[in-house]
Amino acid sequence: MILDRFRLTDRVAIITGAGKGIGRGIALAFAEAGADIVCAARTEADIEDTANEVRARGRRALPVRTDVLETPDLERLVAATLEEFGRLDLLVNNAGGTGPRAALDTSEAFFERALRMNVTQAFLLSKLCIPEMVKTAGGGAIVNISSRSSNMVQTAFVAYAAGKAALNMMTRNLAAEIAPKVRVNAIAVGGVATDALDVVLTNDALREQFENNTPMRRPGTVEDIAACALYLASPAGGWVTGKIFDVDGGTEAPAISVPVPPL
Repeated sequence: MILDRFRLTDRVAIITGAGKGIGRGIALAFAEAGADIVCAARTEADIEDTANEVRARGRRALPVRTDVLETPDLERLVAATLEEFGRLDLLVNNAGGTGPRAALDTSEAFFERALRMNVTQAFLLSKLCIPEMVKTAGGGAIVNISSRSSNMVQTAFVAYAAGKAALNMMTRNLAAEIAPKVRVNAIAVGGVATDALDVVLTNDALREQFENNTPMRRPGTVEDIAACALYLASPAGGWVTGKIFDVDGGTEAPAISVPVPPL
């Protein structure tokens, strides 16, 4: 049956930023599809909570406190996964994010941290995981969580957008090198109802503007993104690699613009 191609039975997935929002949603979706989950994030209470929800769905879970900006933490994350499960099939590079800042107020340190947060750490973790996927499972799949800011001009997001644009290109280049054993794809996410969008969704005027400028007339949900991630990680997406999927409610221009000081 076609639905069987969406199953992840007994596969092992590392998901960064798994404590909240999109990462948590993907962790629970993968668990419902049959995967065991390694929950990685900086806040121990959050990943413990996600791990408990995974277990409630009948799957094994391993919370590993991880700061993705620290390479030793990434190495420890992969080692803990292999020690606990003996294999690795899937990686979701979800951790990332950089707040808005006007371009001329963006320091060298802020810009470089944005690159580290949104592309460098995802590349380093992918490098660590790919050989282990091949060695322990014969192959695997990587899903990178990008943003529509990567390919849509938006004021005040020069650092974040540059990082996510680099993530997109990293996805495409890496996919070409490691196919067919490991597939690599990305999701360019639009405005999703998580903590990051609270400032818009809790303000009636801003929410109305956001919804009016979104063809689907609503913010996205974590389940919208998780459904795409499941497709890309599962055998259903087995002939897809090196692609960037826009999941954004149909937007072709920013639904909300952040004002910046004029010159």
